[in-house]
Parts: sequence; C-alpha cells; structure tokens
Amino acid sequence: MSNNKNHKSKEKYLDIEEKQEYTDQVEGRNSVIELLESGRSINKIFIANGEKHGSINKIIALAKERRIVISEIERAKINQMSQTDNNQGVIAIVPPFNYCEVDEILALAKERGEQPFILILDGIEDPHNLGSIIRTAETAGVHGIVIPKRRAASVNSTVNKVSAGAVEHMKIARVNNINETIRYLKENDIWICGTDINTNTYYYGQDFTIPIGIVIGSEGFGMGRLVKENCDFLVKIPMKGNITSLNAAVSAGIIMYEVVKQRISFN
Repeated sequence: MSNNKNHKSKEKYLDIEEKQEYTDQVEGRNSVIELLESGRSINKIFIANGEKHGSINKIIALAKERRIVISEIERAKINQMSQTDNNQGVIAIVPPFNYCEVDEILALAKERGEQPFILILDGIEDPHNLGSIIRTAETAGVHGIVIPKRRAASVNSTVNKVSAGAVEHMKIARVNNINETIRYLKENDIWICGTDINTNTYYYGQDFTIPIGIVIGSEGFGMGRLVKENCDFLVKIPMKGNITSLNAAVSAGIIMYEVVKQRISFN
C-alpha cells in the first residue's frame, strides 16, 4: 500500500516538474526560425494543418535537421494555444529562458575587444516594452541587459515575439537587487548613467565612449530613488511638446543609438 502511495506521489512530482520545465512558447514564423537557428533547446513544434508554404518549409527543414518533433494540429487548436495575436500557424514549446550571469556580459565585451555597453532596466513591467528594448539593444550592439526578478517583466513568448527573436542573441541577467548589481559594475570600472528629466545634461552632451551602463526607469515612475543616487551621472532627452515623458522603449532607443553614434565616430 505504501509503495503504491509513494509511486503515485513520485508520478505527481514528475508531472509538476515537467509542467514547470516546459512553461513557455515562441510564436510566429520569424521568431521560430530565429529560435531554431540559435541552437536553443526546443521541446516540440506545433504547425497548423495545411501550412506547407513559404517560411514554414524552412521551419520544417531546420526542425528535421535538429531532430525536433513536429506535430501538425488543427488551426483552431493552434489559435487556442496561442498567447499572442499573430501566431502565423506555428508555435514552439521551449524550456524557460536561460538567463545569464552579469560576469558573462562583461566577458562578452572583453571577448569582442569593446568597451562594455550594458543596459539596466529598473522595473520595466510591460512585456511589449521589454521586447522592443531587447530588439533595439541587439541591433545597437549592447553586450547585455540587466533586469530585476521582482516587479518587472520577464522574458516570455510575448517578449520574444515583439523582439522579433532578438532575445535568442542577447545576454540577459535577471538579478535579485539592481542596486547591488550597479555597485558590482562600478567596481568593475563601468560608469553608470541614469535617465532623468530633472537634470541639466542632455544625452548628446555626455561622453559614451567610456565603459557604460545605462539605466532606463519604469514606465510610470522612472528610476527608483536608490538607483538614481547610485548613478555616476544623469542625462535627459529634450522635450518640446506638452507631454513631458517618452515611452520607455523609445527613450532607451534614443540613448542607445547616441552610444552607437559616438563610438563609431570615436573609432
């Protein structure tokens, strides 16, 4: 009797573990292609019946090459599974996103022979904003992004979709404490730049050719007080209209590409 009970408990435990291990999905053709080409683990790919044209053929070929199971199901079932508005008839089931350590971001900059270029997101809660920031960061050559574990969006299927698969090429560290991480980066000779409307320095007047970590605050409240105090300097974006703030992803893009511009000119 006790053996039977233990067996059932073990089965229940394994079921829970399996559900926890495979809790995320990547949707849309381009995102799934990026996922396949990145080499990241994929549990299974679902394709809608009859979807055998265009880029779906590339997905099928790549999946077969990597020996990933493909399951063809009804389009209605795909839509029911979908977590986004546009799955394009394909969903890949994947393990949770593999976050990195902050040291791996620093190591990548060293490996490339570049001054560190890091983005620190202080409480970005909208997954669409996070996905957009990751996409811009990847194109701008950012070495890595730091996000907090609490009160912030994590990398999920929506973020992956909005980033157009850029999450597969971006190092992202998820940390317990942003302020402790900022202090650690400063100990490693990284200058920390915050973005704040109440400063006198415009972003284009700041030197970004140095090793830099740029802090982008949350959508509604900006940077936290302690985070702001831990910054080495602050910059702002000129505002000429009646609205005195920009979307977090837009602000991040403007600052990131100032870094790109200065570093291209410097080199």
